Amino acid sequence: MRLALGEATSAADAGDVPVGAVVLDPAGTVVGRGHNEREALGDPTAHAEVVAIRAAAAALGQWRLEGCTLVVTLEPCSMCAGAIVLARLARVVFGAYDPKAGAVGSMWDLVRDRRLNHRPEVVTGVLEGECAAALTGWFYDRR
Repeated sequence: MRLALGEATSAADAGDVPVGAVVLDPAGTVVGRGHNEREALGDPTAHAEVVAIRAAAAALGQWRLEGCTLVVTLEPCSMCAGAIVLARLARVVFGAYDPKAGAVGSMWDLVRDRRLNHRPEVVTGVLEGECAAALTGWFYDRR
């Protein structure tokens, strides 16, 4: 999660919402990393999770990320939850809950929907205070 927090700092430094993510292979090696780049790229899909998943798929040479873990500072939204399922990630670990748009337990629970063919393990609240503080501080500075 500390690596994901570092990515979140990179997003904030670039003027984007401070969300960071890393993908670890089954051995625990970082194979993808990313942070929000919506503002920098003008791309509404450039969420930290999607950027990290794309990087991991490129590094591994395949779209199936079986056995891999996504670690992200904020609970994934519905788009990112869909990407997690489609990438066949084994687990998702997140820090802060997102009560307004979270799709891994807060608003919805897409990744654990029994109708889907793949359901990753979910670990929540890792360094939750630090992850939440990065976001609240960033938004406070802009208001």
